Amino acid sequence: MKPSYILALDNPSANLETVGGKGLSLSKMISAGFPIPRGFHITTEAYCTFIKLNALQTKIIATLKDVDTALPASLETASATIRSLFAQAGIPPDIAESIRGSYEALGRPEKSVAVRSSATAEDLPEASFAGQQETYLNIHGMDTLLNAVKKCWASLWTARAIAYRIKNNIDQNTVALAVVVQEMVNAESGLS
Repeated sequence: MKPSYILALDNPSANLETVGGKGLSLSKMISAGFPIPRGFHITTEAYCTFIKLNALQTKIIATLKDVDTALPASLETASATIRSLFAQAGIPPDIAESIRGSYEALGRPEKSVAVRSSATAEDLPEASFAGQQETYLNIHGMDTLLNAVKKCWASLWTARAIAYRIKNNIDQNTVALAVVVQEMVNAESGLS
């Protein structure tokens, strides 16, 4: 079976495990008839494949071994090390091509998009992860988009996110991140 790296925002098969909390909320809003800017999900399967093919998980866990939540510097050091691993890793060609096709389907070349993280552990009944991961706005062009996706994936490993998962006893081996890519829209105000 072909991997599902991309889902349309309105895909009814979207769930917390594949598109994360933010992505699932957007899908539900579309189903309820709310006007949502067009876009697509980059699923957790894409994240997991990126991690696997770049052999990052064992390096991440090894980096977290020396983290002490009582020592913020240890969290910052671990986060910087993990983010560096992500920056040096390549997005596998099949994932990049899937993203390219979905981005180009949004319309004109160089379209500005928002690249939004969507964690599988977001907004759980016992823990709220709001604001733990990153969003990048006004991203345009394929190279910039792919870089923003990697930065979103890496933001799963910010110092505050690592500390929050440790505090809430969430297994660092089980977390994954989806990304939502949406068209940027011009803001309007009803005020005159």
